Amino acid sequence: QLDYKIKKGVHVNAGLELRTNDNFNAAGRYQAEIGGDYKINSFLKAGLGYVYINVRNSSDQWNPRHRLYLDLTCTLKSGDWRFSLKEKLQLTHRNGVNVYQTTPNALSLKSRIKAEYKGFATVNPYIFLETRTALNDPACTAQWDGSAYSDYSFEGYKDTYFNRLRGAMGLEWELDKNNALDFTLMLDYCYDKEIDTNSSGTKLKSLTYERTIMPQICIGYKYSF
Repeated sequence: QLDYKIKKGVHVNAGLELRTNDNFNAAGRYQAEIGGDYKINSFLKAGLGYVYINVRNSSDQWNPRHRLYLDLTCTLKSGDWRFSLKEKLQLTHRNGVNVYQTTPNALSLKSRIKAEYKGFATVNPYIFLETRTALNDPACTAQWDGSAYSDYSFEGYKDTYFNRLRGAMGLEWELDKNNALDFTLMLDYCYDKEIDTNSSGTKLKSLTYERTIMPQICIGYKYSF
């Protein structure tokens, strides 16, 4: 990640991220981001940005996405401790999807509570808890008759539900005034609704909720100037 200070309280930033598959044998996702933030006062900061995301699916095909986000972060200081609450609203656009099973413009809200300790000279340990809520997933009604769904009806993009919980602990190691490394251990719980319909949206093939728990190791680098 690159962070450039235009003036006091105003920063622009850019970043690259690569995620591997669970067995580390190939890249599963990469993304590029550009954004900025403005410090409104001593405890409130606002940010906005754009992210290009490319994800490899189960058929080994790459599916690009475009994301816009807006966030607000409130930070309170107590001695060497920093406590923050971040609310992030994001809109993700997907091309070429079945609009009856996937929202082409998905809206979600991420909320993160973080505690960071600044009492050491070069190392800043932290913990955080983050949730994500889907705000406009596809909604439908249907009856299961024992072998198939009947009376299926697509009802638009109005399903709202909690679908992710992340807990993490890590540390930022400040190598010097410009360079820093970040190490994070994370546990990621996902609760995703999976809808499978025909392309015309007249038949529901399946409706399931997938629950997955994934431990993750994250390593980051930041250059500030």
